[in-house]
Amino acid sequence: MGFIGNTSTVLFLDKELSDDTMQRIAADQLQPATTFLWKTQKDDEYNVRWFAPDAEIGLCGHGSMAAMAYVHNLTGEKEIKLNYKTGSVEAEAIDQFSGVLIIEQIHTLPEEPVPNAIKKGLGIPILGFYPTGNKHIILTDTEKRVREMNPNFSKLRESDVFGYAVTAPGDKVDFVSRTLVPHVHQLEDPATGSSHAALFPFWGKKLNKADMIANQLSKRGGTFKGELIQEKIRLIGSFKTLSEGVIDIDSYKN
Repeated sequence: MGFIGNTSTVLFLDKELSDDTMQRIAADQLQPATTFLWKTQKDDEYNVRWFAPDAEIGLCGHGSMAAMAYVHNLTGEKEIKLNYKTGSVEAEAIDQFSGVLIIEQIHTLPEEPVPNAIKKGLGIPILGFYPTGNKHIILTDTEKRVREMNPNFSKLRESDVFGYAVTAPGDKVDFVSRTLVPHVHQLEDPATGSSHAALFPFWGKKLNKADMIANQLSKRGGTFKGELIQEKIRLIGSFKTLSEGVIDIDSYKN
């Protein structure tokens, strides 16, 4: 059957590296996210930064899950806190193959007109365009529309909007989505925790539900189980270590 979800390299560091060094390492790793992790002064807290091959990522859900899996397998710690530039993620290992992330909800801003380049680039009916502080939300009508959408990324790049989650009601789950990032190498993300930090509260209001299941309809695919808790979202997921090794970081330093 093969794997679903998203992949991330995790590098456990003695201390933070320069931005340039982390970006060059991430470019060589060529993963959707390379997760750089190092200890704080507190026993259960770590600092974290995420880099795609061509840009830093502000918030990365699957990179957080990968960091939690790495720490749990290395030290046996079950609950940790990951501090990133603008917030923190609480992470808890359920066992050696699954865990929980608690992330702050990302709320939509007032609806805006759809940029013409996005209308033409997506080629599907757009029922609403909702900016957020992360990826925007684009609402369409059916799961089939999301699944069969064939984006024109050249046209999408004519808009300066960095990325968006195209979403619709699900046929067998609460909602479905695809996350597009036309301005970077990846173009479409396989399974995106940061998008779901906005999608769960968005659909929670529409469906009047706190517990939901969602599918991300990328080629690789991903399933999200989430629960809205006050101003946070509790995401449950699975993980698996595919390989382990050592990188000669000194060779990257200036």
